[in-house]
Amino acid sequence: QVQVVESGGGLVQAGGSLRLSCAASGIIFSINAMGWYRQAAGKQRELVADITLGGMTTYADPVKGRFTISRDNAKNIVYLQMNGLKPEDTAIYYCNALVRSMWNSPTSNSYWGQGTQVTVSS
Repeated sequence: QVQVVESGGGLVQAGGSLRLSCAASGIIFSINAMGWYRQAAGKQRELVADITLGGMTTYADPVKGRFTISRDNAKNIVYLQMNGLKPEDTAIYYCNALVRSMWNSPTSNSYWGQGTQVTVSS
């Protein structure tokens, strides 16, 4: 009932930039939070950054000062601007949306996208 689709991944040289986008669609009353996670080969999925409906942001320490998360609440889109990319940023990046579907219910459900590959060459 809710689809989450990422785009914008690719191959970039160290020091370069990429901008990821994630759009949520379907039965949506509001999206409490949207976030980006990543999973490198052989590692667990980890939070990169998230942003609440009110615009409060959280960043993982390794990306602070380099990545910026933002969202367009009207379009249910979240962006991740990644600057100063490093080889250790190489991973599959997943978008997550915490969606409230019904106006008369406070219940929110978590939805994941399929992921987009980001590869940073040295």
